[in-house]
Amino acid sequence: MRCMVMVRATDESESETQAMPSAEIMAAMNRFNEELVQAGVMLAGEGLKPSRDGKRVRFASGRQQVVDGPFAETRELIAGFWLWQVRSMDEALEWARRCPAPFVGECEIEIRPLYEEADFAEVMSPELRESEARLRGQIADRAR
Repeated sequence: MRCMVMVRATDESESETQAMPSAEIMAAMNRFNEELVQAGVMLAGEGLKPSRDGKRVRFASGRQQVVDGPFAETRELIAGFWLWQVRSMDEALEWARRCPAPFVGECEIEIRPLYEEADFAEVMSPELRESEARLRGQIADRAR
């Protein structure tokens, strides 16, 4: 199963004076990422800039509205993510428990499974499946 592991933002990571992580945190996270890669678990992973550098597009009543960051409710924001390939949620949880704290102080990681093609079997026509496979092939080709 694939899952997204999200590092929740903190008040510090979203603050105007937001400092980069310490060398110690970066080194610990690098060691953890190396373990993930060696185990064949990590498919992708990145840190995100604070929400003040972002935008949201809100869809309502057939219209779109662009909202500039920063965004309120820091606890709802994502500061970084991994995409993992694991056998089960239990394995993902084992890896998450091995993760060094991404920030000094209280912080949180959330694990969410991704939908897989089989989850949409009842609503995917053969044409949609073919189109999806073609798109995934194009993405894989570009990644090489």
